[in-house]
Amino acid sequence: MPTAQPPGPPRTARTADSPAPVRAPRPRRPDHYASPAAVREASRPVGTALRRRPETPAPPRTPPRYWLRLLPALLVLTVATRLPSFQRPVWNPDEGFLATQARMLAAGGTLYDDVVDRKPPLLPWLYRGAFAVFGDDSLWPLRALAVLAVLATATFAAALAHRRWGPRAGAVAGVLCVLGSVGLNPEDTQAATFEVFMLPFTAAAVWAADRRRWAAAGLAVAGALLVKQTGGAVLLPVLYLAWVRTAPGPGGGRRPALLRTLAAFAAPLLAVALANDVSRTLFWTVTGSGSYASFTGSELHVLSRGLANTALFAVGAGGLLLPLAVVLRRGLPHRRVLTTDLWLWLGVSALGVLTGFHFFGHYYLQLVPPLAVLAAGALTLLTVDWLRLTAVVSAVLCTVFVAWGSHAGQADLDHARRVADAVRDNTRARDTVFVWGMHPETYWLADRRPASRYLTAGLLTNYSGGRDGPRVGEEYGMDRSWPTLMAELVADPPRLIVDDSRGKPYRPARMPRLQRLLDSRYVLVGEVDGALFYTREPTR
Repeated sequence: MPTAQPPGPPRTARTADSPAPVRAPRPRRPDHYASPAAVREASRPVGTALRRRPETPAPPRTPPRYWLRLLPALLVLTVATRLPSFQRPVWNPDEGFLATQARMLAAGGTLYDDVVDRKPPLLPWLYRGAFAVFGDDSLWPLRALAVLAVLATATFAAALAHRRWGPRAGAVAGVLCVLGSVGLNPEDTQAATFEVFMLPFTAAAVWAADRRRWAAAGLAVAGALLVKQTGGAVLLPVLYLAWVRTAPGPGGGRRPALLRTLAAFAAPLLAVALANDVSRTLFWTVTGSGSYASFTGSELHVLSRGLANTALFAVGAGGLLLPLAVVLRRGLPHRRVLTTDLWLWLGVSALGVLTGFHFFGHYYLQLVPPLAVLAAGALTLLTVDWLRLTAVVSAVLCTVFVAWGSHAGQADLDHARRVADAVRDNTRARDTVFVWGMHPETYWLADRRPASRYLTAGLLTNYSGGRDGPRVGEEYGMDRSWPTLMAELVADPPRLIVDDSRGKPYRPARMPRLQRLLDSRYVLVGEVDGALFYTREPTR
């Protein structure tokens, strides 16, 4: 007879308040079902930590209608803020310089040989291309391209802010970027010159690095530098992102990310240097500008301009600075929003403003995109009332500066026009002329070919950049510039020489070689608006 088993615990009916029975865990899957990642982890030696890629927040999913609404709005806003740029034939000497360079290139000139400037080649090529397509008697195509450049900059800023903080922050960054782009003297903001075309590349570089697109980021940095030397400073925040967004060590992607970025950055620069002769390219863009970067003897002049333009920019960018100031003053926890890479971007942009100690107004445009993104981030930490106040302040200031651009005086342009009209009336189309002054737009307005590769007296005297002190003269010009100039003027004498110095420190009386040429081969025939006209003496 079988032995009776002891009775188990009594079964009780489960009520609604009774806890669910505890289930035994499922047995572990055999190793042959393990995932590849689990197999790699299990094969690691004991004590070896798994290196993981630093995680970044996934970009929010954005419906297409977001960009279909935002981009047209930004375009309309950009056109409205840049309408004054279409009201003048030329806004400043930089536009005149580029337009004259483009004509010289079209006539068969060679960049960094008989067509020269201290700038990289991308913008002269852009002017040359626009003239080839639309003609060279107007700058409206360049003004239209400048609208697209501002729009592209604002779009990259919006995309960067949107990825980090959401749709509203993206729209705020884009709008603030456009509104802040006109907050300076209209001659600096409405002209189609270097900073305007540099900024899309700088913003694209940070945008691409934020998405780990290292080759694209390197190419964008190269594009910025090929527009203007200070654009290359954005390489620093790009490399910082490559360092912090990738894992270290042999198994990580830090080294490949850095190498891809640097290779993509270097390749276009090398190609351009080889295409334009390496030694000449280096001289005109790097090594030949030592005196230009020095401010010895002009300290007070430089300081006054720096203070004035800094104050003007602070007013024009008031809407961008307001939320940042509030967040910092209140000590709000902002490190996870206003991150190091954004401050680094702003810092290298400020370094670009300081480089050379010239403090021209258009230099400050480099600060606008990083400030717009930082302001959008700061507003995510504040109430919606601060967003409304920022929008109102930015809109009011923008309106003031656009109105300034529409009604600004044009004394320099009127002077250049009068001189150009006189040059055209006293020469034939095939004649060459030499204008000794700081207004290269005179050549373009007169439609006459320059007799020298040196389009301004600044390259020959160091007056460039507004230096107004003892370091202005023949001995402070660019290396070998005076022998080259005199050889050009003697080999192919210009029909007309215009002394447009009007008593400035670079007047011919202080330039012995130029004064000797005027005394020995030219006669004074008239004066137009303070500019002296000299023609060649008849051959005896």
